[in-house]
Amino acid sequence: MFRDEQVLALDFIVKFKQLKKKFDEKEAVHLESEYHQQLKAYIEELYAQTCLSEEMDDAVFESMREVQTSRLNRLQKLKNRTSYKKDKHKSGARDEDWG
Repeated sequence: MFRDEQVLALDFIVKFKQLKKKFDEKEAVHLESEYHQQLKAYIEELYAQTCLSEEMDDAVFESMREVQTSRLNRLQKLKNRTSYKKDKHKSGARDEDWG
C-alpha cells in the first residue's frame, strides 16, 4: 500500500486495522528466525505509528512512504537470503550422489 500513490492515510489505517485484527486472532507460533522476529516487530511498530497515532494524516503518511518501503525491501531481502541459502545447500547435496 505504500507503493500505491492513490492510497490515502485513512484507507491505509482501515485496511491495516483489519489485517492486524486477523493477525492477532491467530494463535501465536514462536518462530526463531531473524526474519520472523523482525517482521513481527515491524508490524507492531507500524501499527503503533499509524493506527494508534492521533497525528496520522495524509501528510504524515506521505512522509513515511519512502522510509517504510525501504524497510519492507530490507525485510524482503532478509527473507530471500534465508531461502537462497537453503536452495544452495539442496543443490550441493543432490550433486554429491553423482560423485
